Amino acid sequence: MYLKIFILTLTISLIYLKIADKFNIIDKPNHRSSHTTPTIRGGGILFFLAILIYFILSGFQYPYFVIGVSLIAIVSFVDDIVTLSSNVRLPFQFIAIGLCLLQIGFTLNNFLILIPLLIAGVGFINIYNFMDGINGITGMYSIVVLLGMLFINLKENIVSIDLIIYSLISLVVFGFYNFRKKARMFAGDIGSISIAVLLFFIGSYLIKELKSPLILLFILVYGADAILTLGYRKSIGERITEPHRKHIYQKLVHTLKLPHLKVSLFYAITQAIINVIVYFGYQLSLRNQLIILFSCIVVFVLIYVYLFRVIEKRKVLTT
Repeated sequence: MYLKIFILTLTISLIYLKIADKFNIIDKPNHRSSHTTPTIRGGGILFFLAILIYFILSGFQYPYFVIGVSLIAIVSFVDDIVTLSSNVRLPFQFIAIGLCLLQIGFTLNNFLILIPLLIAGVGFINIYNFMDGINGITGMYSIVVLLGMLFINLKENIVSIDLIIYSLISLVVFGFYNFRKKARMFAGDIGSISIAVLLFFIGSYLIKELKSPLILLFILVYGADAILTLGYRKSIGERITEPHRKHIYQKLVHTLKLPHLKVSLFYAITQAIINVIVYFGYQLSLRNQLIILFSCIVVFVLIYVYLFRVIEKRKVLTT
């Protein structure tokens, strides 16, 4: 069955390449872009279609989650073609996250925790959406995060394994076009947002059922980079919704001139190491989990500050 899903996803990818080329769904480079040639965008539609294929073959499991991810995927795909205002996107994002929480088992009776989770969920998918800046980063990182969740789920059997594996297959197929020096397609908003909603759904489900805050470390590497970069941009008065090159992984590419795929692989491998810590620690006492959680966060904040200073010094020397 997995081989059939792989062949089906690969076929869909070939069809999408022709459709996107015909209808000019192209990401054209500008002064903030990390690419230099026009590239097909919206290739992350494969992630969304993998979820739909799972939904159909599973007998329509997780209907609220699928409705939510479908709504936000459609809006995001339109945003890939014609830029939409955040006033249009945000309501659908809140609806999508709300439906995920409903699917997990939260109700209006959980009002006090529901509102913070809604805000955190929408914040997470928007932060994850900022990731798609260099070749390989979204695909490699998402594969590693999903694999971490898969290994715990194989022990605990909380979320459908097929949902995770179908999504992994779509990421691998996407990687065939994206994990290269000159990418043939980018994930686009539909890809990064769809996979972010999926990660939020699975991660939140695991945290709720296992009562393990350590699951949060599955997004530590990019999460630390994204949040600290966000804080830095706010401190210098930048609009956080504007495209930029302030992430550490972008600085490694544009300032230190490291290859895209090496930087993406570095992020993925680093997150994989953290995943091992999560795998062997998620069943520890709450006290020990919190010690590990905050220790890892502190370490990565220090790493971020160190890398930021090194890169800024190199930037000054080269100018």
